[in-house]
Amino acid sequence: MIRPNKIYAILIVFFLSGFFVSRAQEKPTDYLSTEFHKNRRDELRKRMPKNSVAVFFANPVRNRSNDVDYVYHQDPNLYYLTGYKEPHAVLLIFSENQTDEEGSSYNEIFFVQQKNPMAEMWTGRRLGDSGVKEQLKIENAYNGSAFKDYNIDFAKFDKVLFYDFKNDVRDNPNDQADLYSLIEQFKQKAGYSSGTNSLGREPQRNNLDTRSLNSIMASLRGIKTPEEIELLRKAVFISTVGQVEVMKAMRPGMSETEVQGIHEFVFKKYGSEYEGYPSIVGAGNNGCILHYIENHKPHIESTEMILMDLGAEYHGYTADVTRTIPVDGEFSPEEKAIYDLVYKAQEAAIQRCKPGVSFAELTKLTKDIINEGLAELGIIANPSSPHLYFPHGLSHHIGLDVHDLGPYDVLRENMAITIEPGIYIPEGSKCDPKWWNIAVRIEDDVLITKDGFELLSAFAPRTTEEIEALMKQSSPLDAFKLPELKGGK
Repeated sequence: MIRPNKIYAILIVFFLSGFFVSRAQEKPTDYLSTEFHKNRRDELRKRMPKNSVAVFFANPVRNRSNDVDYVYHQDPNLYYLTGYKEPHAVLLIFSENQTDEEGSSYNEIFFVQQKNPMAEMWTGRRLGDSGVKEQLKIENAYNGSAFKDYNIDFAKFDKVLFYDFKNDVRDNPNDQADLYSLIEQFKQKAGYSSGTNSLGREPQRNNLDTRSLNSIMASLRGIKTPEEIELLRKAVFISTVGQVEVMKAMRPGMSETEVQGIHEFVFKKYGSEYEGYPSIVGAGNNGCILHYIENHKPHIESTEMILMDLGAEYHGYTADVTRTIPVDGEFSPEEKAIYDLVYKAQEAAIQRCKPGVSFAELTKLTKDIINEGLAELGIIANPSSPHLYFPHGLSHHIGLDVHDLGPYDVLRENMAITIEPGIYIPEGSKCDPKWWNIAVRIEDDVLITKDGFELLSAFAPRTTEEIEALMKQSSPLDAFKLPELKGGK
């Protein structure tokens, strides 16, 4: 890592100004279109209460260590509505047209990070207000510094819709247009107060609504458009290829980190920008930890299974695929019994998927099958016995978030959801020790169609027979050998 030298910086500012204006940025061509984002803003406007304004802020920059930040990830709602990927921004969307001081009409206004050639040399190109107008086609875009003097009377609206603040944004005292400043300026303009008095929360304007916006956005984001479905197909396919390649490459003695690395190499090979969530790679008893992300077991035994829950994020959209495989390529009788039971429950739920079916019905179906199966295997006394062997829900939406916004009453056409039953029997469980350390989750991504479903993640095998057959195939990584890791000279 290097730090900027002030004298050097002054000498090259002029050069940089021309460089960042003239040089086109090379990037993929299959992002969401500007028409998509405009359509989403229009759809939001239709669902907003009359005489209301919705306010969206960019995600904060998160510090990783000292002067190094985490890779920036935009607030999904703001990205959904604009396509903007930079920090320090605030978007206002109005249910009806507004009139500015010059008599012009507008129904949205966007304040964004200002261009800065010196900063761009270190942290990347910025669109600025002109770039937002030209590339994102948002006409009423201004630099964030203009928000302070933006004349708006929030008291005149029946509803001011926004997400409440978490008070976890750092203040850069040298920047009066950073996210911290934008939030403080909004609070002042809107009459927001987060303090308390002897009666509890301090009074604030009763038109401030921090609850309704999430349900409105869920009604939008829960039903995917054709453009979104295309990106989800790519994200899911990339993730299933990762599972397939690991099945072929899996050998006893590998580490959990190495397995994770193979998955994520496949993601990058296809141009996936990120992982959709921290990768879960748990061998043996580690698989019984639902969100195990340490992935640091150095030597996976031949007698273990490995649970791999990973999803590629492709242009913002995240898959969520889990496969559980035997490290030595063959399921033991106990592993197969548990795996086949999970598969039976999952397949029953997938086949039931169609518009009108409730999430609750799918969950009950899988839990009944698993409870009956566990009783038949003698792991629980009877199907009604309480246990923690299937401790999580069956399904969630996927999209811009791995647990995406969406309604959870009934399935609707163009919903994208997971179906993910599991059984986890950690060491020390109150059953025959032969079942201990067995953890199985099978998770697939399903698109709800007009009359049924489409299994988006079908490329990665799910049955024990298909998995064992694939694991017998050779891997291009078989010949990939690295020198032994040694310290010192």
